[in-house]
Amino acid sequence: MSLFKDIRQYVGVPRLLSLRLSPDGSRLISVVQSLNPDGKSYGTSIWEIPTEPGGEPHRLTRSAKGETGATFTKDGDVLFFSRRPDPTVKEQDDEVAALWLLPRRGGEARRVAERPGGVTGVETGGGTVVFMADVLPGDAATEADRRKARKEAGISAILHEGSPIRYWDHDLGPGQPRLFAASLPGLDEPRDLTPGAGGALEVGSYTVSPDGATVVATWRVPLPGGEQHSELVAIDVATGERRTIASSPGHDFGGPLAISPDGRYVAFSRESHGDHEKAAAYCLCVADLATGENTEHMNGHVPVEAVWAPDSRSVYVIADLEGRRPIFQVPLAGEPARLTRDDHAYLWTCPSPDGRHLYALRSSIAGAAAPVRITLDGGETTELPSPAPAMEVPGTLTEITAVADDGVEIRSWLVLPAGASEAAPAPLLVWVHGGPNSSWNDWSWRWNPWIMAEHGYAVLLPDPALSTGYGQEMLQRGWGDWGPRTHADVMAITDACVARPDIDAGRTGMMGGSFGGYMANWIAGHTDRFRAIVTHASLWYLDQFAGTTDFPPFWMRQFGPPGSERLERLSPHRSLDRISTPMLVIHGDRDYRVPIGEALRLWWDLDRSSVEAKFLYFPDENHWILKPGNVVVWYETVLAFLAQHVLGEEWERPESLG
Repeated sequence: MSLFKDIRQYVGVPRLLSLRLSPDGSRLISVVQSLNPDGKSYGTSIWEIPTEPGGEPHRLTRSAKGETGATFTKDGDVLFFSRRPDPTVKEQDDEVAALWLLPRRGGEARRVAERPGGVTGVETGGGTVVFMADVLPGDAATEADRRKARKEAGISAILHEGSPIRYWDHDLGPGQPRLFAASLPGLDEPRDLTPGAGGALEVGSYTVSPDGATVVATWRVPLPGGEQHSELVAIDVATGERRTIASSPGHDFGGPLAISPDGRYVAFSRESHGDHEKAAAYCLCVADLATGENTEHMNGHVPVEAVWAPDSRSVYVIADLEGRRPIFQVPLAGEPARLTRDDHAYLWTCPSPDGRHLYALRSSIAGAAAPVRITLDGGETTELPSPAPAMEVPGTLTEITAVADDGVEIRSWLVLPAGASEAAPAPLLVWVHGGPNSSWNDWSWRWNPWIMAEHGYAVLLPDPALSTGYGQEMLQRGWGDWGPRTHADVMAITDACVARPDIDAGRTGMMGGSFGGYMANWIAGHTDRFRAIVTHASLWYLDQFAGTTDFPPFWMRQFGPPGSERLERLSPHRSLDRISTPMLVIHGDRDYRVPIGEALRLWWDLDRSSVEAKFLYFPDENHWILKPGNVVVWYETVLAFLAQHVLGEEWERPESLG
């Protein structure tokens, strides 16, 4: 049976999560996620991947707790994080991760750094290793005892004195992030580089200069009225002295961060704060570390990743572009050049030290991430052996476009099941992506259209207003006009799709998560053309949502303060009385970006209005459904709901629900 047919097989497929190249260019490593023996959870391990087409990947680590965050030291040893037990330590906390080192010449890994609150996010430069740790305020010498006392007393309370207090799927506090530096080879007595940081390093990023002397980091600055912005700072590793590199009112400076090999420049992203009328704007910046003077590049693009060429004369940048995510070469002086011109999405770019190749993970709507080598002289791309199996998708991928009512072209990927034809047209599912500043351009394990194709559906993946990869104007079109503008775009591309002879216009459904869930709710209240709608992690009552999400200021900039006209006008709940389409509501209780109150209120509103609906509730999941068993339930319930309403079959409760 096809693994796209049997969801239990599908959730067991290994996935590549990262790619790192050793400083001498001789070794590639990747963190690989795979199903644990219990079948109830995922584990991670580190694998080595050949840098040439021949050879076989081989596993470097194996433990029940797994390994993450793998990177190389300057000498080629591998650093990683793990909660695995240390045989040399009698008492240890297996709930927090320590930093481990795996020697390049083989042998057992050894624990090299730890903190009472755990460690994460390692970066290296020269002989310096910098990592992040969660630290309780107060005397560092007593932190371990104070953490133990909280645990033994059953205390989980957190006292907050400012915002934010949560982020996506986890609480912030009671500890605060700090940066620690230590020297190779022993990493003895890591030094706290940021003892007075407070919450400045929360939800930020950082990098280390090639000589290990400087750390460049984002630095969150609280502002009056619950607002904030992020600066870019340089921290001297020897002294801890901090200076500001980039700061401007109404802007955030942050990742991706990369310091040039010669140590002169730092590349970073800049995002302007949108206001009531003007959309947020993005670009790549390059600053001189000595003077702070900076230049702008790729205006209108959202930099996803940036890494320097070995000669320090250009930056390799990954950004969305028209349903793809190519690699660009951005020179310090001159115009960006697109290096990859295929239909793929790239991540984890690793330039070889001789300047001849780029290694990367390449994926697409039709293929999961796999390692490749790109020859810069000629652009040839070579597939490398992968620890994860290649998968043959059950259908074909094509591209369609339509012109919206304002004359703008809207493009979309269309997944067609095998056998779809004029004689046997396929039922259609329209999926609206989240974000809203996002794009359908990459493989998704959580929203995989090929599972639907295996069950006979065509899947339309549109990039409407607010999508990235189409310039600033595409963001501006939907800014402050989420529902109406995006709805018009989605309907225009849907009309073009159902006009095809291989699509059954009479059997259609619509699905969306996060912003796509907002659009699912909006569409439910503005058309009855779909037989069923699936709304996942969705926004329903905008005024309620804007004050309970993890970062309310972002929404206030666009929609106005609580009770504003725009919040009221764009709220899907206002059209409850027009909803007649059967709806499946899905939400996780630990979702802090779109809190569970949205689903609870939506479900109650549908129930009291006698709309045919079901509520798939996950008490232990967040914005994403991540546990293997719950993923099975998610897909099987969605398929059963669609079979009932789109295909006209009898409702059959999935066996996985018990």
